[in-house]
Amino acid sequence: MTDIDESKVEAVAQDAPTFNNNITVDEILAAQKAWGVALMKISKAWREGGIEAARPVAEKALDDSYGYALGPVLFKPTLASGAQTFRLTRNAALAYFIGHSDEYPGDAGFALRKWEGYRNENAAFFIEGAVGTVMGKVFLKDTDGNETVLDKTWQYRKDDKGTVRIVVHHSSLVYTPEYEKDVAG
Repeated sequence: MTDIDESKVEAVAQDAPTFNNNITVDEILAAQKAWGVALMKISKAWREGGIEAARPVAEKALDDSYGYALGPVLFKPTLASGAQTFRLTRNAALAYFIGHSDEYPGDAGFALRKWEGYRNENAAFFIEGAVGTVMGKVFLKDTDGNETVLDKTWQYRKDDKGTVRIVVHHSSLVYTPEYEKDVAG
């Protein structure tokens, strides 16, 4: 058996990167803000340079925010339906955000709308270890001053480098009582 030089072991341990794997409310808030900023950047890139300008911005937003490298992301977009309701792959999410996809011909590009403002009103958080879930409303304002309100549920998970990633994203338009009148007949 060989003697171990403990000073070298400690030096190696001190050089190893460390992070706290427990996710915090502040990290979730920062991730939500980053998502909103990215959506605004995609929209602005589209307005200023068309799809050629919007595509790389959208790809970066997906890579920075979502956990597609960790496995499928459980993404139910606001304006998706039928057989293409759920977007489990990066390419499917990209099609939703910027359209222009032969595989997803019904996608107009949610991020290509004239968005210029974004805010959250979170209702509640559930956090356990490296996973955190938040539910609430997202308010999107367009360049004409119109506001769209969405109900969102996001779940975040830290990857092996400590980066917070979206792994569940469920979005829907806000329910209105008029719907009940239409259904009831």
